[in-house]
Amino acid sequence: MAIGDRIKRVRNFRGMTQKELGIAVGLDEKSADFRIAQYESGTRTPKEDLLKKIADVLDVNYRSLYESNLYAAEDIMYALFELDEHYPRTSLYEVTDTSDPGSPEIHMALSFRNHLLDGFLKEWQLRKQQLAAGEISREEYQEWKLNWPQTADDCGKFAPARQWRKTQKPE
Repeated sequence: MAIGDRIKRVRNFRGMTQKELGIAVGLDEKSADFRIAQYESGTRTPKEDLLKKIADVLDVNYRSLYESNLYAAEDIMYALFELDEHYPRTSLYEVTDTSDPGSPEIHMALSFRNHLLDGFLKEWQLRKQQLAAGEISREEYQEWKLNWPQTADDCGKFAPARQWRKTQKPE
């Protein structure tokens, strides 16, 4: 979700008008609503210092508004929070990873309860399993990811639109 969409969603949640938000962050009263409307529509992007002021006024963590890079655990959490907004049937589960029988580990898992997304994730799981088993190379795995969804084949149910394997397995 874009920064503007996030600002709008939180502003509406807080019951504020665009003008009220604009004035509260220090914009000129005559153009406050217009400027906030530009940010919300994506016509303009607020600079980092203004985005921090907007977050303060809306009483939210700055990370809940900005475009994350998904390298930090906190950014991943905010991305998951966004997904939760779009997939309200999202569920969290504790699962036991027994891939190392001598040292099982308990982890958290996520379910979106969306058949299309579940299918995509199932194929990703298959590719990771194939990589771990040496059935596909790291380069093939990377090629599959870089050109997805053209490389998708619904776990082998049909030919992908774009070939990603260097060599085909024998039939």
